[in-house]
Amino acid sequence: MHFTVNYQRGHEDPKSGPVRVGWCLTEVEAPVIYDPPRRVNSRDARKDHAKSAARCPAVLNLEARYFEIPCPFDLNLGFARDDKGRPTLRNLSGGSSAIRGSTLGKRVSITNESEWRHPDRPMIQLRLPYIFLADEPVYLTQLDAYLHYRRQPLPGTIFGGRFPIDVWPRPLMWAFEWHDPDQPIIIRRGEPLFYCQFECDHPERNVQLVEAEMTPELKGYLDHISGAVNYVNQTFSLFEAAERVRPTTLVSPRKP
Repeated sequence: MHFTVNYQRGHEDPKSGPVRVGWCLTEVEAPVIYDPPRRVNSRDARKDHAKSAARCPAVLNLEARYFEIPCPFDLNLGFARDDKGRPTLRNLSGGSSAIRGSTLGKRVSITNESEWRHPDRPMIQLRLPYIFLADEPVYLTQLDAYLHYRRQPLPGTIFGGRFPIDVWPRPLMWAFEWHDPDQPIIIRRGEPLFYCQFECDHPERNVQLVEAEMTPELKGYLDHISGAVNYVNQTFSLFEAAERVRPTTLVSPRKP
């Protein structure tokens, strides 16, 4: 028996050309330390030979679809417990640290021990001000910067995630599960924290990343959906309600 299946997307012509994704920063102290997202590429790779791996179309096509978020400041963190047995973070750089301990504590935190996925693997979060937006269906996938070589591997894994940025734009964070808390977390400023990959209706479309304005309409929408995770377990159930109040346009390219 033989079956033939035809799939039709709809009566409208499919969109073509690059999909435009906007990015901007929320209100944050010292925004100058947060570098723009960077497209992943083999910056130092040799490309003089015609058969060089750095010129392979498959390699270039893959790298072109990843954007990396750089670390805004040096991290040199250790895990400890206080005299009451509560988990804490230590800034192992001490007095030589480029960032004040009080400032570091505002950006990096350890989650409640009852929320850890495993009792022996602490979870920490680095809050970031990056927001990604789109005016057509686009999903953002956050994944580990696996193409970046580290002389000292991180003692754990990051938490990835996937959500629609046309309906649910939100500030990103770097969440880390500390598999070996006896080893420090060392990341230098400028090194990639993670990659962002964007999925749209047609996988062959490229991504055009533009810096967007934080317009009053966008800020109002962000205020409307922010904090929902504190009240609802399954925030994806709120997408339909969010769409009803979503402004027509979220991405307004920033003027030079």
